[in-house]
Amino acid sequence: MRKNWWKILAVLLVLYAIIGGMLLQVPKLAILHESIRNLYYHVPMWFSMIILFTASVVYSISFLNSSKTKHDTLAKETAAVGFFLGILGLLTGMVWARFTWGAFWVADPKLNGALAAILVYAAYFLLRNSMDDEKKRSRIAAVYSIFAYVLMLVFIMVIPRLTASLHPGSGGNPGFNVYDLDSTMRLIFYPAVIGWTLLATWIVSLKVRMTNLKIEMLKNLNN
Repeated sequence: MRKNWWKILAVLLVLYAIIGGMLLQVPKLAILHESIRNLYYHVPMWFSMIILFTASVVYSISFLNSSKTKHDTLAKETAAVGFFLGILGLLTGMVWARFTWGAFWVADPKLNGALAAILVYAAYFLLRNSMDDEKKRSRIAAVYSIFAYVLMLVFIMVIPRLTASLHPGSGGNPGFNVYDLDSTMRLIFYPAVIGWTLLATWIVSLKVRMTNLKIEMLKNLNN
């Protein structure tokens, strides 16, 4: 129980965000209306994605310095879960766009940048799967991970702030914390960020264990 407290906390916080996000009052704002509740799901998923991609690039650099298999495994699995959260973030963002901007996708630099960032990481997995040599694959993937991370930051954080954008916090538009993230929403939003991050970490730990088991099984078969 002492080792698993954070897993229990992750489940409780995510459930709290899902249920509380649907039931508690939200600010009555033009255009957004009830769709602002998506803030509890869409944004925490993206925050968790960025955290995992950051962890992935750190592990990639650690692998280049140490050549330890565990660092390569952690780099791959954190990127994989981060990629999955990125897909969820795109889907929830598209639903939000439909009810606020009138279409699932609009020509917005933030949306285009988010899609470009996801495609960059999709290429990361294609690159890994295209090589059979384990050492070569791990090293090239680690180098690519660094470039992918830099491009991701440029696509979703730099370019949208330099151009006109409908997205809050981009192109001169104020972010939610400036004009409508009131005290009630903060009671759900911040726990949601923590909950989704912990849940993502849990999933990463499970995937790492599965990968390690596969490696052990292959070693036993070869012996």
